[in-house]
Amino acid sequence: MKTFAAVDLGASSGRVVRGTVADGSVRIEEVHRFPNSPAHRDGHLRWDLPALYHEVLTGLRRAGPVASIGIDSWAVDYGLLNTSGELLANPIAYRDARTNTITPPDNLYEINGLQFQPFNTMFQLMAEPLLPQASRLLLIPDLLSYWLTGQCGTEYTNATTTGLIDVRTGQWSKALTQDLPRDLLPPLRRPGDPAGTFKGTPVTAVGSHDTASAVVAVPATNDRFAYISCGTWSLVGVELDSPVLTEASRAANFTNEGGVDGTIRYLRNVMGLWLLQECLRTWNEDLPPLLHEAATAQGVVFNANDPAFLPPGDMPSRIERACGRPLTRPEIVRSILDSLAAAHRDAITEAQSLSGKEVEVVHVVGGGSHNELLCQLTADACGLPVIAGPAEATALGNVLVQARAAGAANGTLTDLRKLVRDSHQLKHYLPR
Repeated sequence: MKTFAAVDLGASSGRVVRGTVADGSVRIEEVHRFPNSPAHRDGHLRWDLPALYHEVLTGLRRAGPVASIGIDSWAVDYGLLNTSGELLANPIAYRDARTNTITPPDNLYEINGLQFQPFNTMFQLMAEPLLPQASRLLLIPDLLSYWLTGQCGTEYTNATTTGLIDVRTGQWSKALTQDLPRDLLPPLRRPGDPAGTFKGTPVTAVGSHDTASAVVAVPATNDRFAYISCGTWSLVGVELDSPVLTEASRAANFTNEGGVDGTIRYLRNVMGLWLLQECLRTWNEDLPPLLHEAATAQGVVFNANDPAFLPPGDMPSRIERACGRPLTRPEIVRSILDSLAAAHRDAITEAQSLSGKEVEVVHVVGGGSHNELLCQLTADACGLPVIAGPAEATALGNVLVQARAAGAANGTLTDLRKLVRDSHQLKHYLPR
């Protein structure tokens, strides 16, 4: 039996888990959890990467001896290194306002296939004053991997979120990177590739964009599924063999991101449980009692993807403005969940229409799979069965890619997903 350490970093918390693959099952155990949030420093919203690295080291010590280490995180944010390999400044968070006025260049979609998000890496670089001093750019999981191993590389699935990858070739786009400093972008790694060693332990590239790892662990039985990786964001889409680059796809704001084993994650970003998390932070209140009351409350459906909801702050007031009237706290919670369910439905409906991919079931993975009301409302809105779980899909996908690289698991994504299905209890919701 081999054991693996998965470093799984989210925009609100991080953890290190220890995973094992044996006897036809995959299991994980959390060994260290820690908070993670950006703070305003030097006029920007920044991540404290040295503190985050310290927590990663603590988690790896608690994990004990392992066969390898894999790292995943949220997308698009990066650190810049000088010629000595030192971090020039703590990375600026994607919710920072510096890219609010960015507009995309013409004909961008036909090259990178990404929906327009003003915080994508390529747009952050347009507003980056430290770029002339930079020797290397490393995305967050690659930066932590570099600090562990001393080796630079960029993992492919996360690289596709930067806007600088040619979606057809899977390589850095010469057209989109020609104005960047030479050698700023390290060579690409694929999930399963070696990424160096840390104190004699191999570090393995995984699907380092957390959604790429989460989709590996979707417990589907065939390819006719939609997925919702539901956490701070809801990433809603289908898995394809090739990108969809039509004008209709661009106009619908769908993105083509790279997945494990050469797949395409054809999806739309939905604002997600960030809306609820910020309300709870403002209220300083626990969720379960509010969910109980929200089950019978009357909600108002609003546009969950309105950019007005992107920054942190007083979320309840913004939601009341969007709904056009004062709301009780249970009504705000119900409005959020109704609006997310409607956004899930719209994304799944359009994904099918634009890609030609037929969907028979919706898999909800991630922390949102625990929200029974949201799962039921999503089933009702979509008119499709919803299968919820596992909540730990990202960490499981991270472990599975490591295990396959180490010979502890074999086969295709279908085989890896069967391991998840056979190892974890899932909850089923039928549309009412």
